[in-house]
Amino acid sequence: MHWSDAPSGTKSFAITVYDPDAPTGSGWWHWVVFNIPSSINALPTDFGNVSKSATTAAIQSITDYGKTGFGGACPPKGDKAHRYIFTVYALGVDKLGLDEKASPALVGFMLNANTLAKATLVSYYQR
Repeated sequence: MHWSDAPSGTKSFAITVYDPDAPTGSGWWHWVVFNIPSSINALPTDFGNVSKSATTAAIQSITDYGKTGFGGACPPKGDKAHRYIFTVYALGVDKLGLDEKASPALVGFMLNANTLAKATLVSYYQR
């Protein structure tokens, strides 16, 4: 994953992956990453696999799987194609002041309070 053209004043980045079509009534957070230094504009392949050594200083916090790192797409068999919303946030702060135990809702609150700009890509997956 890579991005470019961050606005002036960007001090860090965050990335989220959200499935609004999960049959939960509130969607499903697949990935929450923040405190990515502003000098970074790409994440290496398999970065979301927290069992491997990270080469980029960032925090991957709790997802709706109850653990950190990227949780892949897994809509129920027979369900319609789900939307997976990948969002990169350019933030006006170096750090959000949260740790890996922060919930997606709390991270989202902090992202909304500190976002200078964001870009979104939507992908679809069905089993």
